[in-house]
Amino acid sequence: MSESVREVLTWQAFGVAARELAQQVVDSGFQPDLILSITRGGMLPAGTISYAMGIKNLHIINVEFYTGVDSRLPLPVLLPPVPAAVDLSGQKVLIIDDVADTGETLKMVRDFCATHVAETRTAVLYEKSQSVVKCDYVWKRTDEWISFPWSAEPPLVGVSTDN
Repeated sequence: MSESVREVLTWQAFGVAARELAQQVVDSGFQPDLILSITRGGMLPAGTISYAMGIKNLHIINVEFYTGVDSRLPLPVLLPPVPAAVDLSGQKVLIIDDVADTGETLKMVRDFCATHVAETRTAVLYEKSQSVVKCDYVWKRTDEWISFPWSAEPPLVGVSTDN
């Protein structure tokens, strides 16, 4: 994958994208009891969508997979704190992330939820064609590397290759 060809999401376009993604969920008739954000990339979309949908019950699940541009661990890894099953039990859950690239992170989170919740649906800003999860709600499909406004600049401190 060429690093020079990128899908660039600006802050302004992100606001539009998140609102349109929330509208897709509302239009489908799905009424989640809670939103589960995959950190870190899903935090801003999840927060924005939770406001748009009036859902205050927002949880996070921390998964490490990407270690840099087009560089990842062999499998996604759940990091603490892992959501308590009792907080998810019997709930309708909307899982939100920024992108379904390989889809492995979304698959892991969806599978983690499966034994605890009544229903899960997935929402992402971007979905790539190779994703093993075909998301229920997608703002845009692309196979380019995506430059998100929250991760476009390098960290201000320390040396990191995190995306």
